Amino acid sequence: MQPANGAMVIRFFFRLLSLVALAIAVLAGAIDSIESVASSEVVMTSLGAAWVDVSSSTLPLVQAAVEHYMGDWIWRNAVAWVLGQPAFAVFLLLALLLWMCGYKKPSLAGRFAA
Repeated sequence: MQPANGAMVIRFFFRLLSLVALAIAVLAGAIDSIESVASSEVVMTSLGAAWVDVSSSTLPLVQAAVEHYMGDWIWRNAVAWVLGQPAFAVFLLLALLLWMCGYKKPSLAGRFAA
């Protein structure tokens, strides 16, 4: 029995987002590696610092939205902690979670089963 067409589209969308997150993680890791070699010490850019480098005007907007709709406790304890983690690690975890959402378990009977 074939899954509904909508389920295939959603799985594809999750796998595509996983690929994008993985590409960003590899890029962030490569940048950190280059900076580490150049400075002769380990450099790990936090997600918050990377976000400010890419688009500094959007971080306060997201902070205001999270504090308004979810409460400032969520921002101080959850989001601020995530923003303090290395960017490559956050995107690797995001890529894994998105891949798991889009994963389809292979059939136990095999691909030639009726």
